[in-house]
Amino acid sequence: MTLATNPLAGGDAASPPPAPPSKVRICAIVAGAPAQRSWCVPPAKIEEVKQRLAEAEKNLGNVEFVVGQASNAEQTARLLEQAGPEAPVLAISASIFGLRSVMPVVFQQGRPAAVFHLPVIGGHDWCLVPPWQAEGHRVTLFEGTDYGELERAAALLRVIPLLRQSRVLVSAPLKGTPESFAPDQVKERLGVELVAIDDRRYDEVLAAVDAQTAEAEAKRWIDQAERIVEPQREDVVKAARASLALDYLIAENRVQGLAVGTCMRWLPRGFPCLGFSRLNDRGIPAACDGDTDCLLTMLIGQYAFNRAGFMGNAAGVDTARNVFHLSHCSAPLRMEGPDGPAMPYLLRRHAEVRGGAVPEVHYRVGQKVTFTKLIHLEALLVFTGKIVEAPEVPEGTERGCRTELVAEVADGFKLLFNWGGGALGKSAKDYYASLHRVAYYGDRVQSIRHLAHLMGLRVVEEG
Repeated sequence: MTLATNPLAGGDAASPPPAPPSKVRICAIVAGAPAQRSWCVPPAKIEEVKQRLAEAEKNLGNVEFVVGQASNAEQTARLLEQAGPEAPVLAISASIFGLRSVMPVVFQQGRPAAVFHLPVIGGHDWCLVPPWQAEGHRVTLFEGTDYGELERAAALLRVIPLLRQSRVLVSAPLKGTPESFAPDQVKERLGVELVAIDDRRYDEVLAAVDAQTAEAEAKRWIDQAERIVEPQREDVVKAARASLALDYLIAENRVQGLAVGTCMRWLPRGFPCLGFSRLNDRGIPAACDGDTDCLLTMLIGQYAFNRAGFMGNAAGVDTARNVFHLSHCSAPLRMEGPDGPAMPYLLRRHAEVRGGAVPEVHYRVGQKVTFTKLIHLEALLVFTGKIVEAPEVPEGTERGCRTELVAEVADGFKLLFNWGGGALGKSAKDYYASLHRVAYYGDRVQSIRHLAHLMGLRVVEEG
């Protein structure tokens, strides 16, 4: 087997991504009858809502709205049937008491739902959302006059049906909280299929990677680096070959992400860190250390935000400076989406094994970031910070892993002693379950809270 026709051959071209989950439907229900009277949304504003939904459909790319008006259970059921059994619901409150006539049918069918409510004219039913949540229904509330929230609601709603269509490639040893690598539990809770790969398959594919293609990929990494510090060219070529092998396996298995459990044994093969970076840049979550908590977190984040997450080791809290350190030898360059700017990087040797080629990425100082992780398939840990330093480690110096993000946090002392927020249970003593977090550019806390309501998860604020 020779991968001479690997689509990564040459230039800046990447292989076509694996067959993505298909476009998902969202049932957008105008709940109640619009009218020109008190506690009702005027018909003209409903037309504005529909126009904004059309824009959101275009912007998101993988969402199709089924839009209709319903004022009773029968009309609601008919709309839901038209949208299909997997469609979540975006309910636009159009009149007083409109939601209470529509939502019981949505809840009876077990569908996740987001409510969009315009203050005053949207009626009174917004105040029913908290008691509906208390009853165990998967519902969240977008309240305000910003029609852009319709697009954010749709982006978060699509996560659930997209997960149900997703497969991820995993190789032992798997790590994280135990539920995250139990195939039956992951399938039941999230709908994601874990696809196991034998470690020997990596060697088979690596041996077949076309030499010219590997040289071209290595040249791209070298040419775009600000500097090469320790690695020799052959180190970069080996890492590029590993990157192409991972790319081939993603396409071969038609998966949307992967976690490799044997990373630290890859030096003879060529470290996979460049490959992880490249996959994450393309919107395909790739996690090292076999951490399925982080892989699932990154898959959710990709669908929700269309952004890569930087998975790293929590390297400690400096209470003297009120900063948190996150560090890893694999790091995405494009933290603002596949079409966003690439962050500058150096090519370095792997810090722990002192060989190979990995990126040292320098993230944007001043950038707001959100740290999160799904644990036990039932809770999302979260805290925020602002990047104050992305250190360039001097040649000959080994700190932690190569890419380091230093973020000022709200209360470093609280974060230090509330690490895990008491939600990890026995897994708090598990090295990887406790250690890793995923960082995203931007303040994502509100969106994470909305997601938790839609997915039936808890949110645990650590800092």
